[in-house]
Amino acid sequence: MGVMVIEDLKILQKVYDMIKYGYQALAQFPKSEKFALAVDMKHCMHLILERVIEANKKYYKKTTLQELDVELMKLRAYLRISQELGFLPFKKYEVWSGMVVEIGKMLGGWIKAVNATQETKKK
Repeated sequence: MGVMVIEDLKILQKVYDMIKYGYQALAQFPKSEKFALAVDMKHCMHLILERVIEANKKYYKKTTLQELDVELMKLRAYLRISQELGFLPFKKYEVWSGMVVEIGKMLGGWIKAVNATQETKKK
């Protein structure tokens, strides 16, 4: 259990870092998108942060972790759309996407750990 708490804190820090980077990148979006796509992306990042905190605190984590995975997929799609429409320079897209991929890998490990714990409890 102690090891998982340390991992949870790492993913939380990664999410914080990703949000800070995201806000800086979104500040450069054209005015026409600041209240459209940028708002959707901010909302998505906020939900990711909320799900990490919720999963960290809940006893039953599986559903919350699945919801977190969905939000990460949404953010990946928003990032790609932003880059393809020319709102997000490719370098920023690469950095931001890399952060999301890293969080996704950490989430995958967390899901595996939760599933393994549940399998152990069933036996």
